[in-house]
Amino acid sequence: AATKLASAEKLMYFCTDQLGLEQDFEQKQMPDGKLLVDGFLLCIDVSRGMNRNFDDQLKFVSNLYNQLAKTKKPIVVVLTKCDEGVERYIRDAHTFALSKKNLQVVETSARSNVNIDLAFSTLVQLIDKSRGKTKIIPYFEALKQQSQQIAAAKDKYEWLVSRIVKNHNETWSNVSRKMQSSPEYQDYVYLEGTQKAKKLFLQHVHRLKQEHIERRRKMYLAMLPQAFEALIPDLDEIDHLSCVKVEKLLETKPDFLKWFVVLEETPWDATSHIDNMENERIPFDLMETQPAKQLYEAHLEKLRNERKRAEMRRAFKENLETSPFITPGKPWEEARSFIMNEDFYMWLEESIYMDIYSKHQKQIIEKAKEEFQELLLEYSELFYELELDAKPSKEKMGVIQDVLGEEQRFKALQKLQAERDALILKHIHFVYHPTKETCPSCPVCVDSKIEHLINSRFIRPSERNQKNLLSDSNIDRINLVILGKDGLARELANEIRALCTNDDKYVIEGKMYELSLRPIEGNVRLPVNSFQTPTFQPHGCLCLYNSKESLSYVVESIEKSRESTIGRRDNHLVHLPLTLILVNKRGDTSGETLHSLVQQGQQIASKLQCVFLDPASAGIGYGRNINEKQISQVLKGLLDSKRNLNLVSSTSSIKDLADVDLRIVMCLMCGDPFNVDNILLPILQSHTYRPSPCGSSSSV
Repeated sequence: AATKLASAEKLMYFCTDQLGLEQDFEQKQMPDGKLLVDGFLLCIDVSRGMNRNFDDQLKFVSNLYNQLAKTKKPIVVVLTKCDEGVERYIRDAHTFALSKKNLQVVETSARSNVNIDLAFSTLVQLIDKSRGKTKIIPYFEALKQQSQQIAAAKDKYEWLVSRIVKNHNETWSNVSRKMQSSPEYQDYVYLEGTQKAKKLFLQHVHRLKQEHIERRRKMYLAMLPQAFEALIPDLDEIDHLSCVKVEKLLETKPDFLKWFVVLEETPWDATSHIDNMENERIPFDLMETQPAKQLYEAHLEKLRNERKRAEMRRAFKENLETSPFITPGKPWEEARSFIMNEDFYMWLEESIYMDIYSKHQKQIIEKAKEEFQELLLEYSELFYELELDAKPSKEKMGVIQDVLGEEQRFKALQKLQAERDALILKHIHFVYHPTKETCPSCPVCVDSKIEHLINSRFIRPSERNQKNLLSDSNIDRINLVILGKDGLARELANEIRALCTNDDKYVIEGKMYELSLRPIEGNVRLPVNSFQTPTFQPHGCLCLYNSKESLSYVVESIEKSRESTIGRRDNHLVHLPLTLILVNKRGDTSGETLHSLVQQGQQIASKLQCVFLDPASAGIGYGRNINEKQISQVLKGLLDSKRNLNLVSSTSSIKDLADVDLRIVMCLMCGDPFNVDNILLPILQSHTYRPSPCGSSSSV
C-alpha cells in the first residue's frame, strides 16, 4: 500500500560529487503526497553534536519507529557519522535496536564511504527474502577493509598517472580524458571521488616540475665553476671583493652573455625559462643562492691553493738550485732530507716534488756532461798516444782519470761513473774516427747541418733553365719492398731498422738517406699487400727465401705484381729492380740442401733478370738473416738506378754548365753559438751555385 510522506521539496538523491555544488547539477525533488515505500532506513547520528542531546534524539527515533512499525515494512537501523562516533551513543543505539524486535544495525560513515552500500543491501535483503542474507560488518572492520581497498586502488591509479603523465605541463582535462576508460582510474574515482583523483594528479605534476627544476639547477651549478674559470681566473682581481661586487664584475666581462642570461622576471625557477631547453646559459639570479655562493668560495679557495702550490714549486726549485748537496746523479732518497721541510708536504704530494727533482737532475746532468766534454777537449794531449784501434788499456784509463781527477768538472759526475767512462771512450773514438755519428754534438753536428742546408737548396727558382740537371729531391729517400714468406720479410725489416738512426735514416757513403720499408708476406693482389700505395712508390724489391715453398711464393708474387700493371700508364713495376737472397735457416748445416736452394735461386734470378746473393758471400752468418755489407750493396744499387732515371734526360745539357770550380774549405766547431746559415747563405744565394758533379752531399 502507498504510504503518505510529508517530505515535500526535499531532494530525492545526491552523490558525493554534488556536496556543496548542488546548484550545478540536475535537482529532482520528492513530491508531496503518497509514495510506494518498500522499507525504511532509520538513521541515528552517533556523533557528538553541538547543542544537541543524544537522549532526546533517541526518544524522537523511538517515536518515529513506532509510527513506521505500523506500516509492517522492513526497518534497518543505520548509525551515521561513526567516524566521529561516541562509544556510549553507539552502545545505546544497539540497545535500542535489540529492544525493538531485534532490529538489524549497520554502522556507517558517509564521509568515509564506509558501509553505505551495506545499509541499502541489508534492507533490500529484508524486502526480497529470495536474496542471500547479507553479512553485517562492524564499522572499524569495514573501515580497515576499505582502507586496504583504497590503498590498492590508489597505488594502481598513481601507477597509471606516472605512466601517462611524463611532462609537468600536462593539464587535468587532457589527462582525465585519456584515463577515462582505464579501470585503475574508474575504481579510484568510485572509491575516493574525482576531486581526490585530480589532487593526486596535481601532486604528480608538481613533483615532475620540481624534479625538472632540480635537474636544471644541478646543470647550472655544474657549469658555474667553468664560468668562473673563464671569466675570473685571476686571483688578484677578485681576492678583495665581496659577492655583490663580484657579480657586478662578472657583468663587465666580454664573455658574460656566453655563460649567463639576465631574466626580466625572477626567481628563475618560477618563470618560463625552466622550459627553454635550447638556452643552457645560467640564470644570473642563481648567483644569489647559497649553493652558488659556496661554489664561488670554492673557486676562490682553489685559486689561493693553486697560487700557494705554485709558490711551493718555485721555492722547491730554488732550494734545488742553491743547495750544495744536490749534485748530478744523486738519488731522491739521499737528497730528500736536505731539501724538504714540513711546508712542502702540506701543499704538494711527494710525487710532484720527485718529478721536479727528476727534471732538475736531467738539466744538471746534461750541463755537467757538456762541461766534462769541454774538459776532455782541454786535455786533448792525453789521447794522442793510444793504439790505432783507439782502445785504451786499463793502465791508460787510470792515468787519464788520475790527471782529470782533481778537476771539479770530473768530480761533478762522481755518482755517474759509468756514464763518465762512456764519455771518455766516446771522446777517444771521435778523436781517432771523427764522423758525424761519433761527434759528441750528434745529431746537431755541424757537418749534418751543412749537409742538410745544401740539400735543401738544390733546386732554386732562379735556375729554371738548369732544373733538369739537378738531382730529384726524392733521391734522398729510398722506398724498399721486402718480399718473403713465414716472417722472413718482417724479421729482415726489423734487422734493417736496427741499423738505422732513431728517425729511420741510413748512411751510405757518408750521406744520410731516409729509408722506408714495406714488408709483404701475403697475397700481393690484396690492397693491404700491394707493392705500391698512394703514399709509397717502390724503388726496388728485396726477395727472401729459405725453402722451395718460400721461393715459389716469391716467383708467384713477382709475376702477379707485374701482371697487374700491364697495359697501365704507370707500369714501372715491370722494370722494378729486384734482388734475390737466400737466407739460411737458423741451425741448418745441411750442405746438400743449401746447394740445391742456391741452384734454384740462380735459375729464378736468371728468369726474373735480377741480382742473386747467395749465402756463400762474405759476411753471411747464422746470427742474422743478412749482414750490413749486403744491405749497403742493395741500397747502392737502388740509388744508382734512381740517379740514372733522374738524369737520363739531362745529360745532354751538362756541357752548358760553367767550367769554373771554386772550392772553399771551412772549419766550424760543433756547439758554437752562431747559426751555420749566416756563414753559408752568401755563397748559397749566388746565381752560379749548383750541386757538385761528384755527387758529394756537402759540396757545391
